[in-house]
Amino acid sequence: MGLLSLLLNNPIAFILIAIPLMYAIIFHELAHGYVAYRLGDPTAKHLGRLSLNPLKHLDPLGTLMLFLVGFGWAKPVPINFSYIQDYRKGMILVSSAGIIMNMILAFLSLFLYSLLNLPQSSVFAMVLQVFAKINIILAAFNLIPIPPLDGSKILLGFSPASVQAILLRLERFGFFIVITLLYFNILDPVINFLQTVILSLINALLP
Repeated sequence: MGLLSLLLNNPIAFILIAIPLMYAIIFHELAHGYVAYRLGDPTAKHLGRLSLNPLKHLDPLGTLMLFLVGFGWAKPVPINFSYIQDYRKGMILVSSAGIIMNMILAFLSLFLYSLLNLPQSSVFAMVLQVFAKINIILAAFNLIPIPPLDGSKILLGFSPASVQAILLRLERFGFFIVITLLYFNILDPVINFLQTVILSLINALLP
């Protein structure tokens, strides 16, 4: 179900999902740009993309798809790897930054939820749980090693030229491959694994 249908039928649920989803995506893209900037690429900074302003990141088509079918995207942060001295290292660090950011946000949300021992029915508790879930899903989704997702770029950074050539050839079919994989729910085991890791860490930290 798209967000438009949710907005019409349940405006409160729309707010509880749309805002956390938007900022989970923004933080994901911001992490890419910030790590690239720290490695020497000023492109994102010069274009004003190191910002929490949603208008800097929203993609018109991606936003429309989000409202209509519940699946969308933001504008990718532009990265110019020619500024980065070690291309392979840069590719791995920049590409993994968004995934790591989503995992950190999910951890912080669930940690705060557990620490405060909130009633499950409270609005704040629901926001924290929704935000954590969204970030875990984004992390799992971007771990898929199919172009143009982050997982493929991380793999490119570790791969020999022969594997890189195969991945690059796959890029034209990447969208259709990813949609097919999502249709068969291949993300569910990854989501469950990431959630288990986070909850295990929280349980180890909290008495």
